[in-house]
Amino acid sequence: MGRYSIKELETLSGIKAHTIRIWEKRHRLIIPQRTPTNIRFYSDDDLKKIINVSVLNNHGMKISKIAEMTDSQIQSEIVQLTTQKSEADLFIEQLIIAMVDMEEEQFEKILSHLIVKFGFEKMITDITYPFLEKIGILWQTGNIDPAQEHFISNLIRQKIIVAIDSLPFASKDAKRVVLFLPENELHELGLLFYHYILRKHGYKTFYLGQHVPQNDLVSVCKKHRPDFLVTALTVSSKGKKTQAYIDYTLENLPKIKVLATGYSSNQIDSENPNFKLFKDARSLLSLL
Repeated sequence: MGRYSIKELETLSGIKAHTIRIWEKRHRLIIPQRTPTNIRFYSDDDLKKIINVSVLNNHGMKISKIAEMTDSQIQSEIVQLTTQKSEADLFIEQLIIAMVDMEEEQFEKILSHLIVKFGFEKMITDITYPFLEKIGILWQTGNIDPAQEHFISNLIRQKIIVAIDSLPFASKDAKRVVLFLPENELHELGLLFYHYILRKHGYKTFYLGQHVPQNDLVSVCKKHRPDFLVTALTVSSKGKKTQAYIDYTLENLPKIKVLATGYSSNQIDSENPNFKLFKDARSLLSLL
């Protein structure tokens, strides 16, 4: 069971802590539990209710009316909203609830609906990425366990792989790109998405995936002679090892450009003109 501080509730729901306290006292929408030292905390059910209440309130429903509704009535209103509205935040909030409950069918249903409604690329950039950033606080505070992390990552991963498989192969004379994660880098959702983007725009791709030893990367590149390498760097605790990895790659593959993104990419210290940073799909394509 999750155990959230009021600040975490604020971050995940978008409702100010002061407002949450008012809702508690005036409308008793949720009732916090207390630690032995009298510090308030909230459960998964509290998080889900606050998110749903904030959605209804943001769409014009008065708190006094919401407070009179049962949980099932609130959920029914939410379902109606998701079929009528197109705001990204509304769907992000519903993904958080499905994740907390580990409701695979609901999570899958929301993702499929988003692909139809927005298209695959917009679903990833406007909803999935912000969703993953928003729940980052759950990983940091231990309120999401490894099972939940694998649960959501694998469902999103499956969608990206299906989208990649639906694309045609590149022509024989297309520019070549190798996509990889250095050793100790395991979070590949971003890299998979860029694999999709590159395939969609006609590049011939070689997707090596996670935790690629530096010698193996160099060997593959010498055999297949790519024009570019693309990577995503997120593990800041491995900064020195990642720096050495990138330096080794640039030194041993002097004619290939290395394009990097991710939280830790700006920690790489390199004046090599073949090393470039990008922040999104558009900036990646501009470097190719």
